[in-house]
Amino acid sequence: MNTTNKSNRIQQLFKTKKKNILSIYFCAGAPTYDGTVDVIRTLEQEGVDMIEIGIPFSDPMADGTVIQQAATQALHNGMSLRHLFSQLEHIREEVKIPLILMGYLNPILQFGFEHFCETCATCGIDGVIIPDLPLREYQLSYKAIADRHGIKVVLLITPETSEERVRMIDEQTNSFIYMVSSASTTGAQTSFNQEKEDYFTRINGMQLKNPRMIGFGISNYATFQSACEKAAGGIIGSRFVTLLQEMKDPKLAIQALKQLIAKPTKEMEG
Repeated sequence: MNTTNKSNRIQQLFKTKKKNILSIYFCAGAPTYDGTVDVIRTLEQEGVDMIEIGIPFSDPMADGTVIQQAATQALHNGMSLRHLFSQLEHIREEVKIPLILMGYLNPILQFGFEHFCETCATCGIDGVIIPDLPLREYQLSYKAIADRHGIKVVLLITPETSEERVRMIDEQTNSFIYMVSSASTTGAQTSFNQEKEDYFTRINGMQLKNPRMIGFGISNYATFQSACEKAAGGIIGSRFVTLLQEMKDPKLAIQALKQLIAKPTKEMEG
């Protein structure tokens, strides 16, 4: 099976759009079991550049309360990796933007890593983010399999990641680097402090070959603007998940989010 086109959607995005990239995360199966495709379709229609589809897991250690609750709800709704793949089977008939699955290693290994990558390729999934996948394990056990199926594995860095490790991650991957804004869990923040800004600047100055996206804590104009200035763009999860839970309508939720991250008008400032 030729996966060349599938594997290049992420790279193509970063080639054609260097700044202000908006990536949205949501958890498959929340708030409703069968809403996954509608959320994806709506986000693309509303101008989102890339989508991260969360695989619900019972112990999402890197996630804050909002995403933990969404994962619990999704599991109660009956969502699983197998059901998610079934829902995504025909997604490429209507959706063109990059799609990434984000989930923990346990359910992926239960599914079988090779089977997982093969099914991702069949569905048109472009990449995967596995927060608890160590770099060395990726290199030794998983990179060759993912590469064979044209699946981009996106690795994360934090303010505590050493320069040596950042450069290793940059060398071993070829899509983008997920810059976690802090060493804590996900969750909305009103602004980034000087320490985080210095971290963004430091990584920006390393002249890495891969573009970077900043995630964790982006929820308003100030945080999204900072991500766009210091990297290729921002990843928003918790704030969108909250809006989706409150509004039950992906179109209303993404429109509300885009208002939050838009530059305030003088009337609003006043």
